[in-house]
Amino acid sequence: MRITRTVAGRSRRTAVMATTGLTATALLLTGCGDSGSDSEGADANGNITLTVADFGQFGYKEAGLFEKYHELHPNITVKANTAAEEPVYYTKFLQQLNTGSGLADVHGIEVGRAKELVDTKADAFADLSKVIDTDQWVNWKALQATTDDGKVIGAGTDIGPMSICYRRDLFEQAGLPSDREEVAAKLAGGWEDYLKLGEEYKKKAPKGTFFMDSASAMYNGVVSSGSEQYYAKNGDPIYKESAGVKAGWKLASEAVDKKLTQGLAQFQDPWKAALRQGTMATVACPAWMAAQIATYSGDKYKGKWDIARTPGETAANWGGSFLSVPAKGKHVKEAGELVKWLTAPEQQAAVFKAAGLFPSNKGAYDLPDVKTAKLEYFNNAPIGEIYAEEAQIIPAAVLGPKDGVIKDTFSKQINNMEQRGTSPDDAWDAAIKDIDKVVG
Repeated sequence: MRITRTVAGRSRRTAVMATTGLTATALLLTGCGDSGSDSEGADANGNITLTVADFGQFGYKEAGLFEKYHELHPNITVKANTAAEEPVYYTKFLQQLNTGSGLADVHGIEVGRAKELVDTKADAFADLSKVIDTDQWVNWKALQATTDDGKVIGAGTDIGPMSICYRRDLFEQAGLPSDREEVAAKLAGGWEDYLKLGEEYKKKAPKGTFFMDSASAMYNGVVSSGSEQYYAKNGDPIYKESAGVKAGWKLASEAVDKKLTQGLAQFQDPWKAALRQGTMATVACPAWMAAQIATYSGDKYKGKWDIARTPGETAANWGGSFLSVPAKGKHVKEAGELVKWLTAPEQQAAVFKAAGLFPSNKGAYDLPDVKTAKLEYFNNAPIGEIYAEEAQIIPAAVLGPKDGVIKDTFSKQINNMEQRGTSPDDAWDAAIKDIDKVVG
């Protein structure tokens, strides 16, 4: 939903993905306005260079899409400027938007930043509704980058529909069903059933193993399944009284109290080491997480992992990004056409095949590289089918300008409960105090 430090409660992903029967392969760490013209910045032969600024991994390099675009448009060369750390990238991007200088032709936007830009910087972007058909995207994705008056500042790239990744072999050793449909049935009642399954696992857990990696990951899954999370529809922050936040916090506290979690902050070195050592039985698993697990678990656990549908009847999304075109870019028209092409079904399917980033464009779900995709590392789990079904029933969530900071702060305090023994009440108070300072 690109390895970088966390935004909106998750890290962008290292890519290791096998689709349509391919073997998992390790990859390195996810009409606009009138400004800009066909000739501005072109050489004597009419050739131009479009720059794309993004962070972590968007999958375009792995899928060879920039080279393909040049083949289709010989007068256009596309160059990427990729930052490793999203927070560093975003700070610089805001400065560029404020000054109107140093901007690339296309900029990536993390979902946790979308609402802030929609509310405060919409005028700084070209209106992509004049180039793309937003009906092509899952409806909730398009809404995330659309202003109240219908201006679209970003075209959807990937999304992170949720599932549960689990170790088949550890489940069998603990006397639990290991078939993915049977596991999904055990979780049909929601995240409460996930904890109940954890208690069953703990009774006969193989020595040195834990049911889940982190209670904060489960918390994000719970909160992300609701339409109102940290903000109300009128824009007011509701993180103190949100039903989803309270439910997620309660379940996370129970998981810590019942010692069902290994207490590892995701994406940090101890978490990666635990995957290599095979000590965690489940991970709350947005689509991009499978790549992380395959990377760090390695060949030793290939085929021992599997994927089941997310707990409950309500799907959840964790992560995702957009492509935007700054209104003061040098080649606004051409940049808009590039964004339209990059986010079309065929290109999103190519990115999914190459880098495992699940498409937000619904048209990609019927293409073979998505529809029949299976993940060999995860016991040939039919990920195209699983995630496409989840993606289309995810509720349209209300986003707020500080969504990412709020989610990260709650996650940090849940980690403190796990690692430092902080009481749930003290952790909650600390989280609210820190969030209040940011939200005002």
